[in-house]
Amino acid sequence: MKFIYFTHSLASCWNHGNAHFLRGVLRELVHRGHEVMAYEPRGAWSLENLLRDHGEAGLDAYRGLYPELSSTVFDPDIDLGETLSDADVVIVHEWNDPWLVAAIGKVRRQGGRFMLLFHDTHHRAVSDPDAIRQFDLDGYDGVLAFGETLAEVYRRWGWGTRVHVWHEAADTRLFHPPIQETDREGLVWIGNWGDDERSAELESFLLRPAQTVGLPLDIYGVRYPETALDMLARYRVTYRGWLPNARAPEVFAKHLATVHVPRRFYVDMLPGIPTIRVFEALACGIPLISAPWNDSEGLFNPGMDYLVAQDEAQMERHMTVILNDADLRRSLVKNGLEAIRTRHSCFHRADQLLAILESHGASVPMEMSA
Repeated sequence: MKFIYFTHSLASCWNHGNAHFLRGVLRELVHRGHEVMAYEPRGAWSLENLLRDHGEAGLDAYRGLYPELSSTVFDPDIDLGETLSDADVVIVHEWNDPWLVAAIGKVRRQGGRFMLLFHDTHHRAVSDPDAIRQFDLDGYDGVLAFGETLAEVYRRWGWGTRVHVWHEAADTRLFHPPIQETDREGLVWIGNWGDDERSAELESFLLRPAQTVGLPLDIYGVRYPETALDMLARYRVTYRGWLPNARAPEVFAKHLATVHVPRRFYVDMLPGIPTIRVFEALACGIPLISAPWNDSEGLFNPGMDYLVAQDEAQMERHMTVILNDADLRRSLVKNGLEAIRTRHSCFHRADQLLAILESHGASVPMEMSA
């Protein structure tokens, strides 16, 4: 089958979490023998920021570790009729301009023979619903939503059985434990500061407990304003700036544990959606401690796959026991890896995508669906 995916950027993961999962699932489809093409708009905000900060060298990790993948940059005058003429499946991510979403839907309505899906991996449907509802999805065959609570929003908007829950997952071809273990020390947190959606939580569930327990803390990410950098300095945190996501496994391999601090929207309005960094950390075999979030879909076994801290005091206790109890660390690693390898890899999500396509009437060759 020929898949075409319209993304904000495949090349850049600078403040663009969807690139993580997209790379993994597209690579999985390539390895199954499907033809895969990705299109990204010229001047994509994520890529522009990456190149401004790091130049072409900022793309080295992606290019070196995903040799199977590439993308085509398109302009607004793209001939969509010609581009999509031989596609079997077209997927359009929600971080695209409304004109593009509408134009692709128009091609489908006017006789396009491809299956057309809209892919939503953000909280805007609940935090800014007007921004999502401006998309003209007439002509789309279905919606891929990265969690049940988000899928329910689309059902209320009339999509019914045409919306499918398609969680993100770890690309286990890249995200796996190190081949050779070396000494590990301290904590690591990989995440972007954003728009103060979790600044208080980061202080109470990460910065202050790490300092209290005496664990060194490395932080990687972008969009840290001066006030955030001042806060990190007060807690004697080592801020290391942007990290190409393809290099995250080697960073996890140097640290004793990591912490998940979900954004407020995912705690309050979209429970059950852990975001991709949980999948990636567990896939790399690093013990994980999480601030509270409701695993309403039963993706994991909290307390066994990872520890959950309900408040700052409990986070301190968890950090202390992680530091001192090697047996607990081994148990968390074993259980977390089992969860990823049996349920939450890009292999599993590719299987699910092919099943979704079959449910919409797409013909999936048997030798490619196994």
